Amino acid sequence: MKKLELTGLFFIFFTMVQAQIKNSQWLDDQLRSNASPLLTDVLNQPDTFKYQIIYTKIDRDRKNSPKFTSFYLNVDDNSYFYPASMVKLPTALAALEKINSLKDKGIDKYTAMLTDSSYEGQTSVSTDTTAATGLPSIDHYIKKIFVVSDNDAYNRLYEFCGQQYLNETLWKKDYKNMRITRRFVKMTAEENRHTNAIRFQKDGRTIYTQEPATSNAVFDFSRKILIGKAHLDQDDKLVNAPYDFTAHNKATLSDLQQMMQSVLFPGSVPKSRQFNLTEDDYKNLYRYMSEKPAESRFPRYDTSEFFESYTKFFFFKDGKQKIPGYIRSFNKTGWSHGFLTDVCYIVDFKNNVEFMLSACIYVNQDQVLNDNKYEYIETGYPFFREVGEKIYNYELKRKRKVAPDLSQWKLTYD
Repeated sequence: MKKLELTGLFFIFFTMVQAQIKNSQWLDDQLRSNASPLLTDVLNQPDTFKYQIIYTKIDRDRKNSPKFTSFYLNVDDNSYFYPASMVKLPTALAALEKINSLKDKGIDKYTAMLTDSSYEGQTSVSTDTTAATGLPSIDHYIKKIFVVSDNDAYNRLYEFCGQQYLNETLWKKDYKNMRITRRFVKMTAEENRHTNAIRFQKDGRTIYTQEPATSNAVFDFSRKILIGKAHLDQDDKLVNAPYDFTAHNKATLSDLQQMMQSVLFPGSVPKSRQFNLTEDDYKNLYRYMSEKPAESRFPRYDTSEFFESYTKFFFFKDGKQKIPGYIRSFNKTGWSHGFLTDVCYIVDFKNNVEFMLSACIYVNQDQVLNDNKYEYIETGYPFFREVGEKIYNYELKRKRKVAPDLSQWKLTYD
């Protein structure tokens, strides 16, 4: 083959690869303008920090209907990041859709849900002392998922949905890049395929039983996902090989942003990508997504551990800052294995500002996984603070043809 032909093929291949990565020169310039040395260093090393950023501008018309314009930086659906607790968002939505489909059984998200043990490694739940009723329910699990990112609450919703229903529900809504294969507790792949029997009770009487389920969902694990240079195994022994994420939970930042938008602004995404939620579902989701731990009575949280910005990476978690009363972040975060993610909708009632912002970053300087030595405090949280501040300051200055009516987001809390 002639050299010219080879060059042409390489150009086509290079162009295809580049096309997979979404980049906005405007957003890049915006973030680099007067950036700190830390942020500049991160932005200069996309391969090291694996960062992705999506800023979604919102403009309203005279009927207060929103229009969305998204800007991307280093966003690549083929670049893996560990979503960690971000999978709690789709799991909560799928659980609400499933419970709504069972309303003819006389149950809803407030009905007491008791979880049995039906397979090796499973545990049962019959009470919840953090709930006002003393009993577990789907609604209460969802509250704990959003207010403090509770892992056990996620596990129980994973078990209610079942692995197969959960994933097929997401795939049918065209979230095909997403997979949820496991609970957040040590279990084998086979144990995660099996989910518990569940009983719904009213006045101490069982009114509906969901039998234990075995998933037949088919996952594509053909693409190896290896990260780092070494890791600690389950016995805390050093293994000089990358950590294998091939069969782990998976999501893309684009899908997570779109999913959050589908909840906050249902009419802005295709009907096929929306979840079947009730008006009461939306009301509770909005409250739980934006509620501060100190505002919750059930559960009552220790605010020395669960401080005000515990799950608010953008702006506030760096330095454990307090959140001004006129600002609310409706969001979900995830953090584990050196990966940090936040997908949020910010509302500033004092300045009539609103926007969506999503980002992920990987901070693991020694490239050893599972050693709990990650630069969350040194690099991760400052990254989210500065990116958030830059977009917020731009939003404060930009002119809008129509000022948004944000009254629907002024909520009451516990």
